[in-house]
This record gives sequence, structure tokens and C-alpha cells, in this order.
Amino acid sequence: MRNLSLKRKLRSLYIVTASGLGAYVAISLYKNNEKFYRNVVMPLVHLLEPEQAHRLGVIVSKYRLVPSTNYKDPESLKITLFNKVFPNPIGIAAGFDKHAEAVMGLKDIGFGFIEIGSVTPQPQPGNNKPRVFRLSEDLAVINRYGFNSDGHETVLHRLINLRQTKKCDTILGVNLGKNKTSDDAINDYVIGIKKLGPVADYLVINVSSPNTPGLRTMQDKNVLKNLLKSAKEARDSLPEGARPPLLLKLAPDLSYSELKDIANVVRQKDTKIDGLIICNTTVERPQFLHNDRKGETGGLSGKPLREASTKLIAEMYKLTRGEIPIIGVGGVFTGRDAYEKIKAGASVVQLYTSLVYEGPPVVAKIKRELVELLADDGFKNVSEAVGCSVK
Repeated sequence: MRNLSLKRKLRSLYIVTASGLGAYVAISLYKNNEKFYRNVVMPLVHLLEPEQAHRLGVIVSKYRLVPSTNYKDPESLKITLFNKVFPNPIGIAAGFDKHAEAVMGLKDIGFGFIEIGSVTPQPQPGNNKPRVFRLSEDLAVINRYGFNSDGHETVLHRLINLRQTKKCDTILGVNLGKNKTSDDAINDYVIGIKKLGPVADYLVINVSSPNTPGLRTMQDKNVLKNLLKSAKEARDSLPEGARPPLLLKLAPDLSYSELKDIANVVRQKDTKIDGLIICNTTVERPQFLHNDRKGETGGLSGKPLREASTKLIAEMYKLTRGEIPIIGVGGVFTGRDAYEKIKAGASVVQLYTSLVYEGPPVVAKIKRELVELLADDGFKNVSEAVGCSVK
């Protein structure tokens, strides 16, 4: 009888403990508890290989398994850009949702705009695996995905479905790439503009990924002139009302002379673009990196890129005289990181790697901190702070 009584007590204790733990987990997930995600959820996710974890994140977002954020964007975070009202200036960079599968789930967690891609004309598998690596001690990631893409047709179908059946009103950018084996890179971008322009709020010409051979050479001023002229002609050939802004995404590894050349090209009448995204991943490896994976080939993103990208934003803001809007990206983990890029000249910012390490609550955290920083400096709206440190 005593043994039976002990078993019942232990069983009751187990049920109570399990129920309590389950309730705690459920409440923490529902409330998007930052510490719970940082200390429990993300370390568990990181038991998976990086690309498996990435795919899990896309699936979770695709089926909207993460509760919607409770954070309500204040008026101070609204900004008008490209003739669109952004509810807040924090977006998800290209590279997370490569194939337009996770848009609604990303909107749920509070992003003010979403950029999908890179998308190539024809489907392609990208580079061989393994091709993505965490540098946890450095809060960084190295990837060499190589434009793995489902192709224009599949992505177009998904975007049409989003717009028509799910009433997706979020601001949506489409990042365009070229096929690895393409004989006519410029035509790949022209095809993308014509195909995906009508369903995009803005298009990105990505010639700055380090993982497609020869791609970065398209940032050379002479090649860039031909590319941007053709891109503008393609965009202007679209029906009125379906001509999205064209943005150019730059690499962080350009010399000052190259930046000056690019600034001159993007300000000329026949090659003038509507915006810049600064910047892509870097092939440089700062000496302060600790992780043994730092020697892997590919583009480095995350915290080690933060200062370099902010400096590049300021340089291009000055070189373009503030005439071309900038989307800043690279190492955004906190509200202050975002604020520094805004003060350097970015109208809005994007993140990705911080989502890898802190999970969905990082979006609301950054917005909350940004609001406080704006108020501390006497700004009533984020637009007032753009470029204030370099004017």
C-alpha cells in the first residue's frame, strides 16, 4: 500500500510539474518573452544544423505558428518612403524568405516591410551543402547559399496568391538575382523586373552577393551603367500603376573610389535609381572573430558587420547628397544599432542575423528601444532623424 501511495504521489508530482512547465512555456511563447527565446528556444533551435534551423524558421513562419506581436507601432515610427507608408522602419532582409513562403508569419511578428529573394529567372539549387555556418561567439553567420531559388514562375504564383487571397497589405520588396550559368546577366534582371514588378512594392537589383561567380564585377561603373539603363527601361515599360521603385544593393567591400563612381552613376538621369540597400555580406574577416568557422568561404553577416555598414551608409549618403533613399542593413541587434544607421542616412533598416540568435521578440525590442532613443533626442518622428549625424 505504501508503494502504491508513493507511486501515486510521484505521478501527481509529475503531472503537476509537467503541467506547470507546459503552462510556463505556452505563456512565454504567447507573450514573446525575450529572455525565454534567447535562453531557451533559440539554443534548442541551434541544436539543428544551421540550414535545417533556417528551414524550420521558414516553416514556422509559413504556417504562422508564432503568436502575433502585442506591440503596437506608435506614430513616431511611421515613415513615408517610395510613396508608401511604412508602419515602422524595421524590415526583414532578403535571404530569410528566399521563395516567398513566409510573408504572413513575418508580418505577424512585427516587421514593417518584408524583402523576399533573391529570386532567379530559372530554378537553381545553389551551392553544395554545407553552405551556412554560425559563429555564435561573434553573433555572426557565414553563408554561401549561392542564390538557391524556386525561380520566377513559382515565386510569382505565390505572390499573386498572397495579394489576392490573403489580402496581404504589407510592404513587399523582391530581390532579384541572376542564374549562375546565365550568358546574359543583364537580361536576367530585365526578365525579373518585367515578371515580378507588377506584384512588388519595390525591386532590388542584387549585384553584390559574394556567392555567385562574377556577380560583384557588375558594380563596375561601366557595367553598372548598362545594367541600370536596361533596368529602368524595363521598369518603365510596365503598365502605369505597376512600376515599382528600383533599388540597388551594394557590397561592403568597395573602395572609396568605387563608391564615388557608383554614386555618380546612380545620380545620372538615365541611370538614376530610387534607392540603395547598404549593405550585403562581406568577404572580409575581422581579426577579432573568435569562432573556428571564420575561415569558411562565403559572406559574413551579423554583429561584425555593424560598424562597417553604418560607415558605408554615411559615406553614400554624403556622396549622393541625401538625394537617394537608403535602406540600411548589417548587424542590427538593438534599437541603438538601428538608430545609428538612421542617423547615418538610412530611412529604414533591415535585420536578419539577430533573428537567428534572439528569435521573433527581437523585432519588438528594437522598435521599443528606437522609440525611446528618438524621444530622448527630441525627435517626434523617425524621419526627422534620417542623416542627422552627417548633415
